[in-house]
Amino acid sequence: MIFLELFLSFFKVGLFCFGGGYGMLPLMEETVVAKGWLTAEQFYDFVGVCESTPGPIAVNMATYVGSVTGGPLGSIVATLGTVLPAFIIILIIASILKNFTENKYFKGFLKGVKPVVSALILSTGTVLLANALGFFFTPAFTPDLRSMVIFPLLLGIYFAVKKRWKKKLSSIWLIAISACLGIAVCSVAELL
Repeated sequence: MIFLELFLSFFKVGLFCFGGGYGMLPLMEETVVAKGWLTAEQFYDFVGVCESTPGPIAVNMATYVGSVTGGPLGSIVATLGTVLPAFIIILIIASILKNFTENKYFKGFLKGVKPVVSALILSTGTVLLANALGFFFTPAFTPDLRSMVIFPLLLGIYFAVKKRWKKKLSSIWLIAISACLGIAVCSVAELL
């Protein structure tokens, strides 16, 4: 049954990932693409959508994949599967160990997990940057010229605003500007 498969798949992702949403993305991608729920390109396209919508990226992604795969009930099941492990772990930690942060085993655990979490986040960032520049990791290398135009335009706008007004653009403005650039560049590309 698809609902049980969605729940168990996203429960596994939530249970074995540390470091927040970006730490979950590699395992989530592996699971979602292997099961054929999304292609790798669709997955990374939706990562961009998840980053620009409110809420945690992993929860947004689980909700979307669940909705595409199993409709409204699928989105609920996938979301529950993602958040339930963290909820259970926090309940156990809060109820059993009052001075958990001083526990030498817990400190050792964190020292062991930090490099892996850092590597997962760095890996995700590298893939997202490559995708933003138009390089998709598919068997047949297919650069996306529209992305190759949008990215430098966005960088140019960012640095021009920073130089002119001596302040950085907020994330909200960057998302809005990149959306407008995307619409403009894709519209021009269709005309050509």
